[in-house]
Amino acid sequence: MLETVIWDIEIRQIEFGTDEYKKELELRDKILRKPLGLNIFDDALENEVNDYHIGAFVNNVLVGTLVLTVLNDTEIKMRQVVAEESLRGNSIGSKLVIYAEELAKRLGYKKMLLNSRKTAVRFYEKLNYEKASEEFVEVTIPHYKMQKKLE
Repeated sequence: MLETVIWDIEIRQIEFGTDEYKKELELRDKILRKPLGLNIFDDALENEVNDYHIGAFVNNVLVGTLVLTVLNDTEIKMRQVVAEESLRGNSIGSKLVIYAEELAKRLGYKKMLLNSRKTAVRFYEKLNYEKASEEFVEVTIPHYKMQKKLE
C-alpha cells in the first residue's frame, strides 16, 4: 500500500545569529560539507551577516535552506541550497528557489547567479536557469556557473 505524505511547507527568512541560523548551519554542514570531508565552521561565517537566509520549515522544523549574497546593484547569488535528503522529491528545493527569486525581484535585483554542483544542473534547468560556464571544480567537486534573468 502506498502512503502519501502531505505537509505544509513554510518558507521564511532566517535571521543571522539566531538559533534558527545555527540549525541552518548544521543542516548545510551535514549535507554539503561533511560528505566531502569539510566543515562549514571552517568558513568565514561572519561574512554571512549581510546575506539573506531562507529556510523551509515543516511543523516548525528546518528541512531546507538557501543563502542569497548580494554581488552588485543588479545581481544576487544563490548558494548553499539544501533539503533534507530523506525529504527530497517533495518540492522543498523548488519552493526555496521560487521564494528566493521573488525576494530578489522585490529587492530590485535583475539576475540570479549560482554555482551548481554538476549533479544538480538538471534541477536548476527545470527552473529555467542556464549554464554560463564550462565545468570547474569548487569544494573538490565539479560545478557549473548558472544564471537566470529575474523578470
